[in-house]
Amino acid sequence: MPKIKYILLDAANTLIHKPDLWLNMNTVFKEFGHDIELGVLKKAHKMTSEIVNFPDKTSADFYAGFNSKLLVALGIKTSIELLNALFKACSYLPWKAFDDIEALTKTERKLGILSNFNVSLESKLKEIIPFEFSDIIVSEKLGLRKPQLELYNHAIKVIKLQQNEILYVGDSMELDIVPANTVGLNSCLIDRENYYPKYKNRISSFNEINNYIKQLEKCLNKRN
Repeated sequence: MPKIKYILLDAANTLIHKPDLWLNMNTVFKEFGHDIELGVLKKAHKMTSEIVNFPDKTSADFYAGFNSKLLVALGIKTSIELLNALFKACSYLPWKAFDDIEALTKTERKLGILSNFNVSLESKLKEIIPFEFSDIIVSEKLGLRKPQLELYNHAIKVIKLQQNEILYVGDSMELDIVPANTVGLNSCLIDRENYYPKYKNRISSFNEINNYIKQLEKCLNKRN
């Protein structure tokens, strides 16, 4: 009778985020004569993030490239002045925990992290999340990055459970869900902004995670 014993989680934009980003971005856009709806900005940023490979440590050059693609997605003409203003206003903002993460403690399962992040992640999480994780696996330390399957297989070895006993939760189809499924993990997309309404295996909040796991375990039991 298969049971989910471990929840493996992405970090950025799954557990933690930068809520000041949107206000700062829109302030810059308005200064340059662009009035953009928040939902439009968020979706363009999300879709750009799906196709751009974020390094473990970002830089001014990286954000110049990323924001250039974002501007194209928004239909805004790129300029050095606009790119510099966006970088100044939006880079290296503080991380904060999502309001719904406390629900994870009610699952009564081990929790771990698998993230494309630098080695500072563990200290950041200790500062802003009021509970601990059994394992924190970051790309910089291993020299592997999502969506590389080797990173997921490494996590399975660290956790020492069967794939069907692990649930992986992330916010990216490209970096999280597709590779997790490929290595045989159960997966769940956290889709707070409803970007993927056609995708069935998703939740809009961690407040839904217990019910998701119950339904998942029922499906796993039917297969066996």
